[in-house]
This record gives sequence, C-alpha cells and structure tokens, in this order.
Amino acid sequence: MTEIASPFISQPRILVLGVMTGKPGAPPFRIVEIDGEVVCQARAITDVLEVAASHGIKVHDLDDPAVVCWVGGDKFTWRPRPSRR
Repeated sequence: MTEIASPFISQPRILVLGVMTGKPGAPPFRIVEIDGEVVCQARAITDVLEVAASHGIKVHDLDDPAVVCWVGGDKFTWRPRPSRR
C-alpha cells in the first residue's frame, strides 16, 4: 500500500462570500465565485443554485464543504450582522 505524506484537500468550485451592503435602499447580497471567477451577486440561496446550474454544477448538498464554501456565514445568512459599538 502506498500513501502520500499529505492528504489531498480539494477546493470547492463554488465560493460564496460574506454579506455585503450595496447602495442605500438596495437589498444586501453575497458575491458568488465559481472556479475562482466572480459570476454573480446572490440575494438568496436560490440564486446560488441557479448560477451553479448555469455553469453545469449539480449541487446535491449545500452543506458539503467539498462543493460549496460559505464565507462569513452559512447558507441561511443573507442579512448583514448588526454592528457592535
């Protein structure tokens, strides 16, 4: 049996960044990257699924870190966190 010194760590194809606020009055959004390229501003989880499908990615489990990396919150985080003073 042959083993390598370090295990293979895969990069997820989909990266969803933290919640951002845009122009005043506009709803908050999260930037979505696929394969390292910015592809959209998602305002809901359905936007992430739609853009993944448009790039030929089938997402069966949004909690699988090998498929989607959620930065600054999970799949249910779509509002900015309140600021602490």
